[in-house]
Parts: sequence; structure tokens; C-alpha cells
Amino acid sequence: MSRAPVVRAIAAFAVIATSLYIALTMTPRLGLDLRGGTQIVLETRDSPTVKADAETTDRALEVLRRRADGLGVADAPLSRSGERRIIVELPGVLDPAKAAEVIGRTAQLTFHPVLAVADQATEPGEGEQVIADEDGNRLLIGPARLTGDGVSGAEPGLDPQTGTGWFVTVDFRDSGRAAWAKLTGEAACNAPGDPKRRVAIVLDDKVIISPQVNEGVACNVGLPGNSTQITGSFTAEEAGDLAVLIKGGALPVPVEIIEQRTVGPTLGAAAISASAEAAVIGVALTALFIVVTYRLVGLIAAFALACYALISYAALVALGATLTLPGLAGFVLAIGMAVDANVLVFERAREEYAADRRPARAGSDTGRAGGPGTAGGAGTSRAAASGGGTKLRQALEKGFRNAWSAVADSNITTLLAAGLLFFLASGPVRGFGVTLSIGVIASLVTAMVVTRVLAQWAVNRRAVAAHPRITGLADIGRVRRWLNERDPDLMRRRTVYLAVTGAVVAAALAGIALRGLNFGVEFTGGRIVEYSTSRPITADAARELVGGAGFPSAVVQTSDAGISVRTGQIGDAEVARIETALERGAGQATEVRDELIGPSLGDELRRNALIALAVALAAQLAYLAFRFRWTFGLAAVLTLAADAAIVIGAFAWTGKPVDGVFLAAMLTVIGYSVNDKVVVFDRIRELWGARPGGSFAGAANTAVLQTVPRTVNTGLGALFILAALAVLGGSSLTDFAVALLIGIVVGTLSSAFVATPLAIVFERRHPGTPPRPKQRVTRPREGSGAVV
Repeated sequence: MSRAPVVRAIAAFAVIATSLYIALTMTPRLGLDLRGGTQIVLETRDSPTVKADAETTDRALEVLRRRADGLGVADAPLSRSGERRIIVELPGVLDPAKAAEVIGRTAQLTFHPVLAVADQATEPGEGEQVIADEDGNRLLIGPARLTGDGVSGAEPGLDPQTGTGWFVTVDFRDSGRAAWAKLTGEAACNAPGDPKRRVAIVLDDKVIISPQVNEGVACNVGLPGNSTQITGSFTAEEAGDLAVLIKGGALPVPVEIIEQRTVGPTLGAAAISASAEAAVIGVALTALFIVVTYRLVGLIAAFALACYALISYAALVALGATLTLPGLAGFVLAIGMAVDANVLVFERAREEYAADRRPARAGSDTGRAGGPGTAGGAGTSRAAASGGGTKLRQALEKGFRNAWSAVADSNITTLLAAGLLFFLASGPVRGFGVTLSIGVIASLVTAMVVTRVLAQWAVNRRAVAAHPRITGLADIGRVRRWLNERDPDLMRRRTVYLAVTGAVVAAALAGIALRGLNFGVEFTGGRIVEYSTSRPITADAARELVGGAGFPSAVVQTSDAGISVRTGQIGDAEVARIETALERGAGQATEVRDELIGPSLGDELRRNALIALAVALAAQLAYLAFRFRWTFGLAAVLTLAADAAIVIGAFAWTGKPVDGVFLAAMLTVIGYSVNDKVVVFDRIRELWGARPGGSFAGAANTAVLQTVPRTVNTGLGALFILAALAVLGGSSLTDFAVALLIGIVVGTLSSAFVATPLAIVFERRHPGTPPRPKQRVTRPREGSGAVV
């Protein structure tokens, strides 16, 4: 017995056992769009004295980490993205105004002497400025005497005697002690109640507090020591916030909020629930379908599908990847797409079994016609079972071997799309790329190892060998039988197919030109806020309320989930005004989602989206030209461009939003579409090489007919999942599923009716040499007496 099956069996058991252990002992890291919270993206800017680079951004990140800790978010995920961006995640913080108030404070913390109470006629001198204090009164303050670099920490405290008086203790470094003593000493030279006896503590051009120096402090002596206390009529929350602002200290360079997202936990819980329901229903339908189609091996593939889900989930958890909403959708979708490798193998095995059965059937018929048969029924039965088992084993082995080329090529092209998502996209879409990559690798492991081990074990059973039809491999299937009987020449009308495709693409481009694209705030910049309300309200009524609040140009939409308001760049105060206005007509309004994208980031994301699509097409062209011929690659890429144009055009005509999630869907469509074309081109290459004297168009037509069963069965598996997502996913997943539904249908049809006709046209104009046929490996049958 060969050692290869044993090694594969051990490897399959080890992978499944390890995945099960990880799944039971570790928990996934959920993104903020699933668990609720606020994400802020900051970009550092050059100051007059300091340049914003990777080093200063890292220093700013540490300051922001202290501020996040002060908000009560221990170990908040903060990371630098690129050279000048900082991503701050605040799980559970659902008040974007408070998060931005504390995290987004940008200027240096400074301490100033108060020179006078200012009025409208006050003209500040050199280094002086007029600024409002914490009560709104105007003060004239002098140049900064101390910066946040001299502060080592700050903590709120409670007066132990009264138990009610909150204060803040400020600790100084060596560099700050002398400056603080000098500043307070100069202030102490003024009479109590005199504004000059105050010290203004300023952050982000705003006085956060301006306390008076106590009467017990001596003139020109000041407050000595390593720390001081700031007292006042503080509540516990006010003292805590003040301590956070002072302790956060100075940022080495200014920062600007370029993106802010807040998602309520109910929205994330609904997305998880919807995806789970879609996964259960979609996987159940997919499993039922492949069991009905492929019988025993289909049942094995269904079990391998469950193993695939387990392995993908365990890999996601073990790598510490963040599971986001698009990632969750990608995980569910990849379960349906994982059927493809199994279907490819089973269809090739069916072909091999049918080819091997024809001569044996002829000999058997001759024997029956020529005589009474052979004595020894039991022995004949065992021999028949042995022969049937041998044919099944050989067919299955050839199926795995011959399908490997198409499986490998199609998965590599999908990995290219996933890699582009990871490197060119950002945020949740990048997480989708990670999920897709994990899914592709896991599908390879399950199809080529788990399914192979179980299927080989099954066909070796005597009961199975005696009844080969129960395996599902002994019957070519109704679709293939129907095609074999009619043998249609699909490529005869290739000009018609190309003309129809051109008309559909022209209609799609007309939609883009006439109606334009409804770019989401990710690509245009602006703010979008979604509310759930206690009472239903019409879109017109909601639009009137928002317009009355001072936002007549806002885009207001209503659905069963609530109200969506999209505006330009507005602040938290304006958002609160909109919420108040909506509550007048719709009852209590609860914010479930809030996204703010700066204009510069919107331009960048839109530019990167176009770059991602262009690079995706170029990468597919390069790979296909390398693996096949440049004519194949060009035909595939032109078809992919048509597929993408049709999907984008459909969204233009229907007015659906084009955002980051749509970008993930588009790149997935490109990956799926090229996957389908690789399978067809792989079969064309094989048939063309096997018939070097035949016509290329004939080989292409036969290849399309032979891959139809695989295309239909794989497409249905993916459509089950997507249909469930479209119906159950709600507003957050429906558009994603719709884009993929359109893309998969279009991509599947275009493989046969666009890419293949184009390849025929290109080969006629630039004829090439057929590839060398594959060398078939003939192994001696068991008991044949072969001498080695």
C-alpha cells in the first residue's frame, strides 16, 4: 500500500483536531462594526517646528493611548497605518462627541499667565492671545510658560474629610517643577479675586480650566514640590475628564480627524444574527444539493464543507484577525465557493469512470452473448466487486490528479484578488481580503486532503464497490447526458454573443454616464448617521424635519431598519440638532451608526478603489498570459472588464450606494469570474493539446460543454448562500449580496459566451502552437503480474 494515503489521513486528522481545539478554546476578535464602539482615524500634520513622520506619529500614538486609557478603555487597539495615520478603536464607547473631545484634542497642552479680563477693544500684544475661559468669559493670556512635556501625570481624587469634594492632582517632571513654581509665584503677587492671580491651562486653543492660586502661596515663591492640586466644584466625571486631558499631555505634532465611525451594538448583533442564519440556511441547501447530485461522495463533500468552516474559523482566530461585517459576509460566501474544488474533482472522476467503463461493458456483452457464463456465483460477485472497486479508485485518483491544475489556477487568481484587497484597501474591506485568503487556503486543504482521504476510504469498501452507482461517480449526470446526446455547437453563434454583450455593456455605461454613481461617504467625504426610531415615519416627513433643522440638502432615506441621513462635513453639535428634529416626528431616535469621512480621505479612497480595480485586471492578465497564452489572458481580462462594467452599471441605474463594501464585492466578482474562466481555459488547453490537428474552435466548444455541469453545480452552491444573505442580511448585507448575485450570474455566463468566443477570435488572428498533451501515467492493475 502506498504511503501517500496514510500521510494524507494523518495530516487531515491533525488539521481537524487542531482546528477543533482552537475553536473551542479561543474567541474571535470582533471588529467594532460587530461589537459596537467608535473608531477614529487621525492624521498627523506638520507643526511650525516639528515635521510629521513615522517617529513623531509613534510618539503621538503613545499620548493617545494614555488618553484612551483615561476614557476607561483599557488596552484599546491603537495602531499606526502608513507613516502619518493612527487608527484608534474604542470598543463600547458609543458617544462620538465624547470620544472626539478627548481623543481628538490636537494642540499641545500649555500653561499661561492670565493678564486681564478682555473686552471687545482688547488688542493682544506679541505672544498674547484673547481666549474664552471655561465659563465663556474672555481672557487675555500671556505666552506659554510650561507645556505638557513637563507634566508626568494627573489623577482625580476625593477629599477624604468631606467625601464630596473632587480635585485633580497634577504631577510634574523635573523640567516642569521650576516653571510651575515661577508661574504660580508671579500670580500670587496679585490680590485674591484679581484675574492676574489665575493660571490658564489650555488645550486645543481652549481653556480647560483657569484656577486661582491659593492665598497661602507666597509672592515670587510659588508652589514648590513635585505635584499640585486643582480644586473646584467638580463632579466625579468632570474631575476624571480633566485628569485625562492633562495626563494625555502634549502631542508632538497636531492631528486631524479624517475618519470617524460609531456603530451601536444592536446593529452588530443583528448583522451577526443575519449572517448566522444565512450561513445555516445556505450551507444546508448547498449540502443538500451536492448530496442529491453526487450521492455518497456528495455526502463526504458536505462533511468536508463543515470541516472547511471549522478550519477557516480556527485559522481566523489563531491569526488574531479581526472579523468585520464584510469579513463575516466573505466568510459565509467562501463556504459556498468552497464547493468548487470538490465539484471539479467529482466531475473529472465521473469522466474517467465513464471512459474506463466502455471497453469493459463491450467485453461483458460479448461474453453473455457467446455462452452460458462462468460457474461460481460468489466468486464472480467478489470479482465484480473487486473490479468495480478498482475502477472507482482509479477514476477518483485521476479525478483528483486531473482537476488539480484547474483547482490550483482558480485559487491562485482568487488569492490575487484577496491580496489586492489587503494591500490596496483599508478598514473593514481589508479584513474581507484576509477572510477571503484564509477561505481559499482552507478550501484547498479540505478538498485535496479531507475529501480525498474520506472518498478513497469509502470506495475501498466492498459494499460500495459492489454498488458503484451509490457513489455518484458511476453516472455522468443528467446535464452532461443531455449535452452528450445533442452536442450543440455553441460557438457557431459567437458573433451574436459578442454583439449582445456589447449592447449590454453599452447600456451599463449609459447608466453610469446619465445617472452617475451614488458614491458613499467613504468616497466623497461627509457624514452619514443612521437612527432607529420608536415610531415609523415617511421619507418625505423625515426629509422635512431634517431640512427644518438647517440641512435642506441632506440625503434622507427611510427603511424598515430606521432613518439614514447623509450630509456634508458637519460636527457633533449639528448631528445632535438633526437627532432632536427627528424625535419631534418619529419618537425616540437611537443612533445605531455614525460615519464621518474627511474630504481628503474620500478622494484618496476613491482613487485607491480605481487603482485596485485596474491592478486587479492587470494582475489577472499577467497570470493568465503566463499560465496559458496571451490570447487567453487578453480574452479573460476584456471579459472581466465587461463583467465589472455591467455590475457597476446595474448599481448606477438602481441608485444603490457605491462604497467600500461594494469595492469588496467587485473584487470578489473579479476573483470568482476569473476562477470560472480559468476552469474553461484549462479544459480548452487540455483538449487542444490532445487534438493538435483539430480546430481550436472545436476544442473550445467541447471544453465549454464539458465544464457546464461543474459551472452549474458550483454556481448554484454560491447562489444559495447569496440568496440567503440578500433576504436575511438587512440593509448592511443586502447590497453586498446583490452585487455578488449579479456578478456571479454575469461572470458565469460570460465565461462561455464572451471569453471563449474572444479567445477563438484572437487565435484565428494570431494562431499559436497547441500545447503538448499531458502524459498519462499508466499504473499496473492489481494482480497483473507486472515485473518491477
